[in-house]
Amino acid sequence: MISAADPVLQIRGLTKAFRGHLSLGRRMVLRGVDLSVRRGEVYGFLGINGAGKTTTLRIVAGLIFADAGDVSLLGRPGSDPEVRRRVGFLPESPTFHGHLTGAEFLEFQARLAGVPAAGRRAEVERLLAEVGMRGREGILIKRCSKGMLQRLGLAQAMLGAPELLILDEPMSGLDPAGRRDVRDIILRLRDRGVTILLSSHILSDAEALCDRVGILHEGRLTIEGSLDDLLGGAEPAWEVAVAGDPGAETGERRGDRTLIRVAGQEALEALLGRLLAARVRLVSVTPRRPSLEDRFMAALREEGR
Repeated sequence: MISAADPVLQIRGLTKAFRGHLSLGRRMVLRGVDLSVRRGEVYGFLGINGAGKTTTLRIVAGLIFADAGDVSLLGRPGSDPEVRRRVGFLPESPTFHGHLTGAEFLEFQARLAGVPAAGRRAEVERLLAEVGMRGREGILIKRCSKGMLQRLGLAQAMLGAPELLILDEPMSGLDPAGRRDVRDIILRLRDRGVTILLSSHILSDAEALCDRVGILHEGRLTIEGSLDDLLGGAEPAWEVAVAGDPGAETGERRGDRTLIRVAGQEALEALLGRLLAARVRLVSVTPRRPSLEDRFMAALREEGR
């Protein structure tokens, strides 16, 4: 039995290479990745295309094998078939049986997941409602939109009440309302104690959801930490809005206002002094914490990209 203090997912020294074009040479994708995900947290796995995120998630899900390294799930070897019953997985671009309806597909998946027959229909109906597919469960999958397919994929990943959910780009194909629904689902799952490892290109969603994040670059985990640690230590910044033309000050024009951004308490005080002396009318002074996107781009610059 895994204790609350033990990691739900532990990766050590994960290495993977693929054969190059026409089987010439080998391309290194993962270079000794170490990663630990704690019980009940949402961990964001971030990186540009080709960084190795999907490869890592597929290895954890057991779909491909690493060349070297170990994966531990819920305190047991990742190769253990019994422990995999407690893990749900949503791939980046799910493809399902087009001739089935959404409800038929989920009932089929529920049988594969070992959901008892007596409660199978109720489980399917509950998940259809939770992912926003109630009333559309009779549509053939081949006629579903990409957003609907993403919702069905999330529902199948949640079958059997998994303790660990692995979600590869769970917001893919969703409109703003759908993204909000999926964010709410993920937060409810976290509140129930489900551990979630997700990758995302939408950094604002990752910032809203994740307790900790790791940035993968060229197959290495270069930065990892809580959002407070990654975003809270930077120099404080402010956005000063003034009416009309601020004179010699450099800013961004927005309609009848100009936005001037400064970093540091002394720079703010100096700017306000100059604006008041020039009789420029202040509209607002707003503190701005660096975003996850700012930190992500800084990490890429530090790595020389």
